[in-house]
Amino acid sequence: MTIALTRAAVPVAAPREDGFVDRRALRRLGLRKAIPAARLLGVVLLLAAWTAGAWSGLLDQRKLAAPWTVLRTGWELLVDGPLLSHLGVSLQRAVLGLVIGVAVGTVLALVSGLSRLGESLVDGPVQLKRAIPTLGLIPLMILWLGIGEEFKVVLITLGVIVTMYIQTHASLTTIDQKLVELSEVQGVSRATFIRRVVIPGSLPGFFLGLRLSVTGAWLALIVVESVNATDGLGKMMSNAQNYGQADVILVGLAVYGAFGLLSDSAIRVLERKVLSWRRTIAG
Repeated sequence: MTIALTRAAVPVAAPREDGFVDRRALRRLGLRKAIPAARLLGVVLLLAAWTAGAWSGLLDQRKLAAPWTVLRTGWELLVDGPLLSHLGVSLQRAVLGLVIGVAVGTVLALVSGLSRLGESLVDGPVQLKRAIPTLGLIPLMILWLGIGEEFKVVLITLGVIVTMYIQTHASLTTIDQKLVELSEVQGVSRATFIRRVVIPGSLPGFFLGLRLSVTGAWLALIVVESVNATDGLGKMMSNAQNYGQADVILVGLAVYGAFGLLSDSAIRVLERKVLSWRRTIAG
């Protein structure tokens, strides 16, 4: 015996008179408001498991140093100075590549997303670059630019450009058709339509691309700093690998992770402020 479910039989969260959705109805549907601090729960559990494994002797500290050993090594590197000097160099490379990549990727997305001619000229080469791993370009970049700072910044920039372009372009080209039809009925000019509808509608994709680009910049940085670099966190970790210093490697990874998490959180805060007009389940 089958039971037909109609749309009316499915419980929905009815909006209140002020336009907001009833939170009790959302809880019934299992859609609760996100708790920012709860995002760290997984990290805390991971650290607890690491600590327990090291304390019980299940983990070989020659391959995976204990948390307290990593903290002690990090403090020593910080006090003695090498960590700060390497960190300063790495930040300069990552920020420079990120800024250039975000600017170029956003401009290319605007050109491609707002013009059929622009899309014909831009989208193909960007999609081609997307299919080619950025790290696979290392031999060619070394041949063209050498092994100096330009090579490192350009590789980071190339990865960021593709990420920003894909996300921003997708948002620009997926504006709700109802908004387009409403703008046509109202007789809105193209410039006003782009400024008041298209650009605000593409901001969620832009911020998603920005978050992914920050992470991608840090990932690319680790690799480029291990290629004939004389300084930077990647070089510090590469030297530690040669001497079997697992604690130093973990210090570098912890710094990468901390900066990645902090930068992502900062972008989230900025996104909530800029997109405060949006009403979503996450609030």
